[in-house]
Amino acid sequence: MKSILFLFSFVFLMLQCSSKIQQAPSTSMPIKHDIWDSLLKKHVSDKGNVNYKGFIEDQASFDQYLDLLSNNHPNKDNWSKEEQLAYWINAYNAFTVKIVADNYPVKSIKKIGGFIPFINSVWDKQFIKIQGQKYDLNNIEHNILRTEFNEPRIHFAINCASVSCPQLRNEAYTADKIEAQLDHAAHLFINDSEKNNITPNKIKISKIFSWFQGDFTKSLGPAGVMAYISKYAETEIMRDATVSYMDYDWNLNE
Repeated sequence: MKSILFLFSFVFLMLQCSSKIQQAPSTSMPIKHDIWDSLLKKHVSDKGNVNYKGFIEDQASFDQYLDLLSNNHPNKDNWSKEEQLAYWINAYNAFTVKIVADNYPVKSIKKIGGFIPFINSVWDKQFIKIQGQKYDLNNIEHNILRTEFNEPRIHFAINCASVSCPQLRNEAYTADKIEAQLDHAAHLFINDSEKNNITPNKIKISKIFSWFQGDFTKSLGPAGVMAYISKYAETEIMRDATVSYMDYDWNLNE
């Protein structure tokens, strides 16, 4: 019991330290995501299956886009909120593809790191450099996307390279289309019967709605996750419907 308490205390401490990471000073201007858009159209199917070998073969173009991300940290002076959000979603997805491609072939992204969340998992590897600042995928997801934007639909846009994740969109997120893209991503994920099995009286949903429950219920009060899902579900859900969670498949999304 003491060892478990120590582990949770340590994880909490690490989270507190992580949240204090200072973003790099930047005077950059918004970037275009055309290279990423082209790569996604070429190597990601309409169903979200990723051709990691294709990304490896297109390493020169892929590196060019990653360098563009690394040399242009968003700032609030020159970038709109939509431009910043598109940047960080694309960055999360692109660097996720990179870490898988760098370790390919691999059965699951979880095999790339250790097994202690927020300590030594693949999402804690600080392999991302943006204008002199080191980041890991957890920094981008939890300290930037979830903290700065208060936008639960990001959970349907960022992809963790696994079968049960929301699919990797085969186009880049852009400021001018991001509202429609996020709505489409939410609708697509919630109505995907392999990710969420919804009937009027019984719903079996993704564990994403359990892991990030607070993100989905901030503006909905006691109605909670069910009300959020109902906003996008094509099937009308009864108020007394039973709720359970699907097993999460961490096999690679290829």
